[in-house]
Amino acid sequence: MNRDFRDLIAEFNAHNVEFLVVGAHALAAHGHVRATEDLDVWVRPDPENAKRVIEALRAFGAPLHDLSEKDLTNPGVVFQIGVAPLRIDVLTAIDGVDFAEAWPDRLITKFADQPIAVLSKEHLIKNKRATGRTQDLADVERLLGKGKK
Repeated sequence: MNRDFRDLIAEFNAHNVEFLVVGAHALAAHGHVRATEDLDVWVRPDPENAKRVIEALRAFGAPLHDLSEKDLTNPGVVFQIGVAPLRIDVLTAIDGVDFAEAWPDRLITKFADQPIAVLSKEHLIKNKRATGRTQDLADVERLLGKGKK
């Protein structure tokens, strides 16, 4: 895992941020590696968690510009750190899944010696179906054991 990814996860953990890894890194955690160099993290969009996210991002050294705690409580916000191909996307919503529904079913694993919460397989499938993109639908087939591994 990229050092910036590891360091951000460490700050999120240190600040007790409620977050879930989603996207290709979640797919990999469920045993299906797909090439990616970005990290997608979905944060609980409530005021208490938003405060912890801002504190963690500040400690990480992210350029916050005008990002506010209020922004992180609004659905559909994407805060990007860095540039492709090593970008981190901090999301307040994903398609087809509610954070409160997904949080209890999270998969706890480790990346680079950091405990990390990952979107469950069931919710990852639901999310990828909701996006409807060709790559995501192919990911669903892999997760269901019907596609290439």
